[in-house]
Amino acid sequence: MPTAERHPTSLTTPTEDRPGPDLTVMRKHYQHEGLVEEQLAADPVAQFTRWFHEADEAGVVEPNAMVLSSADAEGRPSSRTVLLKGYDQRGFVFYTNYGSQKGSELSVNPHAALLFPWIAIARQVLITGRVEKVGRDETAAYFRTRPHGSQLGAWASEQSSPVSSREVLEQRYAELERRYPEGEGVPVPPFWGGYRVVPERVEFWQGRENRLHDRLRYVAEGGGWRVERLCP
Repeated sequence: MPTAERHPTSLTTPTEDRPGPDLTVMRKHYQHEGLVEEQLAADPVAQFTRWFHEADEAGVVEPNAMVLSSADAEGRPSSRTVLLKGYDQRGFVFYTNYGSQKGSELSVNPHAALLFPWIAIARQVLITGRVEKVGRDETAAYFRTRPHGSQLGAWASEQSSPVSSREVLEQRYAELERRYPEGEGVPVPPFWGGYRVVPERVEFWQGRENRLHDRLRYVAEGGGWRVERLCP
């Protein structure tokens, strides 16, 4: 596990509220076993499954939380945290409003990056690939597993659009509660659904001492996977 270096309090340029910490001395020492090629599974999905279970067993909070990065038609990037809601050999799935910023960006630039920041165990998984929409049947099956309130929330929120006040959002939600009381089926919004990131590169990052981290990356090639080691 990473252990913190202890330093005397050191301050940078003060602000009106309070002085800030000296970021140059904030670091962790990683004291973990390494990751070698012989330990890897035959494909990145199997290796991800192995590491995901280990993250969950280690008590990582929401191990399915991932940073999703997309870019618009001009290549300007944006990032946000979303939840992984399924994965298999086809790719990694999340759900959102198609009209959100990420949905708009993916419509014109269907490529994305995913980052699983399992900081507590000094591991990261980085996935890049093309993005495709999940079929409506698969989306509907997942939507039915969501809590009733989350189903209503998908209708109430015009995700990423400006809203004049919190009260307006809550009023929309209240109207939906009256229309679809608990126990009554909520239809899947036509503007909401899943995306699948089809992996082209998957990197497994293991923190090591002296910043000599292990980075092993699967690269899709000829219908299979080639593994390469990257300098830290």
